[in-house]
Amino acid sequence: MNGAITLRQPVERRKQRTLLGDAIRRFRRNALAMIGLLILFFLFFLALFADVIAPFPPDRADFGAVRVLPFTHPTYPLGTDAVGRDYLSRLIYGARTSMTVGLLVPLIGFSVGITLGALAGYLGGMVDFVVQRLVEIFTAVPPLLIALFLLSVTGSGLFNIIFVLSLTAWIEPTRLTRAQFLTVREKEFITSARALGATDGRLILTHVLPNILTPLLVAFTFAVPQAIFAEAGLSFLGLGITEPTASWGKMVGNSVGSTIRVFYHLALFPTILVALTMLGFSFVGDGLQEALDPTRSR
Repeated sequence: MNGAITLRQPVERRKQRTLLGDAIRRFRRNALAMIGLLILFFLFFLALFADVIAPFPPDRADFGAVRVLPFTHPTYPLGTDAVGRDYLSRLIYGARTSMTVGLLVPLIGFSVGITLGALAGYLGGMVDFVVQRLVEIFTAVPPLLIALFLLSVTGSGLFNIIFVLSLTAWIEPTRLTRAQFLTVREKEFITSARALGATDGRLILTHVLPNILTPLLVAFTFAVPQAIFAEAGLSFLGLGITEPTASWGKMVGNSVGSTIRVFYHLALFPTILVALTMLGFSFVGDGLQEALDPTRSR
């Protein structure tokens, strides 16, 4: 008996390694997923090493070089803004702001959402009823209106916008986790583990959650660009990131006006970076969905 168990464990490990290797190969064969991965690597590199890469501090103003057009000045290759700040440096530091919001908001939202969804889907009863009513209440009001109202009360700023966006970022993870738990908790291996004396906490952490990580991981990759786009939109409206912190959305908002026809770079460059970020995460999310679900055709 001990010998059979000893032989079975290496076989199971080899199967797990094979499944992981197959998923990695499917992901690498997806050209768009690899392009998205390169885009994200580039953006994370800018965000992490902005202090080293940026030629100037993001708040350094040169009043002798205001609104310089791109590729016309040897010191400022991408031009300057309305107060003479180097636009290349602002764009690089804007990547740090976008990545910070894009990662922290989904992390907070998924941490709360997975917890609530797990409790509602596994325990059911009154817990499920309360969680469902909370989801319905927050869903009844558009998240943008909630963000606008709270930011008008709390004020703008990086931490305020992360807090406000996190208040509604848990809704979709809660729904997804609850639906997955309702499906998995009726499987035979859950019944067997419960019959062997496994506690509820052990069932949730070691048996149910590992089997629903695939849809949660894919959903997380799509939640990141949504948070970045929400921050850019609020900053565009003047309710997001405050000066002198660099933000792509605020840079676009500050460029709106009659001068945009001449100083086109003030809106063009940050808009391109926001679009690239959205595409990068979307491509990686599609690639993960295909790699982790072999039945999904390309």
